[in-house]
Amino acid sequence: MGKTQLGARVDADIAELAKKRAADLGLSIGDYLARLVQDDASGLRARAVDAAARFLAEHQSVFDEAEDAQQGAPGARAA
Repeated sequence: MGKTQLGARVDADIAELAKKRAADLGLSIGDYLARLVQDDASGLRARAVDAAARFLAEHQSVFDEAEDAQQGAPGARAA
């Protein structure tokens, strides 16, 4: 498949974040953006977000208990 060059303007912090994330994954910026678009178009991203939301909803009490225990621990004080 041939490649087409695209141009987009984004904030400098977004551009830097994209560069770092692509490097973390061992991808070029172009390949990283292509992966994001493919994941979005295939619904993969939406399914992952939905799965994360379901996980948090199902286990919220565990997180709440851990947070309460941490806040009530001796010596735990706000800075």
